[in-house]
Amino acid sequence: MRAAPSPLIIGHRGASGYRPEHTSAAYELAFALGADAVEPDIVATRDGVLVLRHENDVSVTTDVASRPEFAGRRTTKRIDGAEVTGWFTEDFSWDELKTLRACERLGPLRSGSATFDGRFPIMRLSELFELIDRASERSGRSLGMVAEIKHATYFESIGLPLDELFAAAATDAGWGGDRGRLVVESFERTVLGKVRARGIMAKRVYLIEPDGAPADEVAAHGAAARRYTDDVTEEGLFELATAIESERVDGISVAKSLVLDASSPDGTTDLVDRAHGAGLGVFCWTLRPENAFLAEQFRHGTQGAAWGDWRGEFELLIDSGVDGVFTDQPDLVADVRASR
Repeated sequence: MRAAPSPLIIGHRGASGYRPEHTSAAYELAFALGADAVEPDIVATRDGVLVLRHENDVSVTTDVASRPEFAGRRTTKRIDGAEVTGWFTEDFSWDELKTLRACERLGPLRSGSATFDGRFPIMRLSELFELIDRASERSGRSLGMVAEIKHATYFESIGLPLDELFAAAATDAGWGGDRGRLVVESFERTVLGKVRARGIMAKRVYLIEPDGAPADEVAAHGAAARRYTDDVTEEGLFELATAIESERVDGISVAKSLVLDASSPDGTTDLVDRAHGAGLGVFCWTLRPENAFLAEQFRHGTQGAAWGDWRGEFELLIDSGVDGVFTDQPDLVADVRASR
């Protein structure tokens, strides 16, 4: 999974530090600022169209709450074990959803980005494939996508199998066999195997939280579900790399808290080295400059929106040997990468 130069710079939902996430403006700006790939979160509409949103709940990331014609769609659902109240993509057709406009999810922290609220519509996955192809042609670079499939077990339970829908979209776009440019990731390992079984030859990356258990494991095994902490042990990493084809992955993608360790001599854990030793690539998320997101030792002052010592944190993460980093501000990481 390692690119040259390394690490791969992945625009987290585009350049989401500067434009509302998952909009065409955010994705185009990410490539203009030096991203090698972009990462969409993928959910589905009622009629099976794959759209790009942080969650299937679009209460905060769109203007749906101000649209009286959709007031009756607000409801409460149980998603991956949690009660969520809002408006959900699966309750809208694509024709309805495309009338909404995107809003900055972190408005109090990113007032500049919030000035673009209401300007951009929701995107379909098919439109992002086309945008990346055009950006690659313009730039003369082979640009990629790290596609995150969201809430796969939940969507399958309501008759919207994301693996099938994603495989069809990737194939239609001519990306189905593009192992060089396409990576598929999820917090649920089973959907990665299902995507591969449908003939999509993308690299498979397993997203790992610092705690908790994957929704697919909980659905299958309840209280006995394998936890994310089990996956980052020596045995867990080896199993991820050597499991049967339907369960094997090419890499892991971890929260930066699993890489950073202020108490260690070099400021990092040994997770990256151990994962590489097992034959796995390592992505890390999410590099952001605001105090609200930096590890405590890199914060300056008490204002969450103020930028702290982002360079110090970014340098430490890049020097850890990770193969790719997700970032809301690709230009900042590109600058650090060039300096290393």
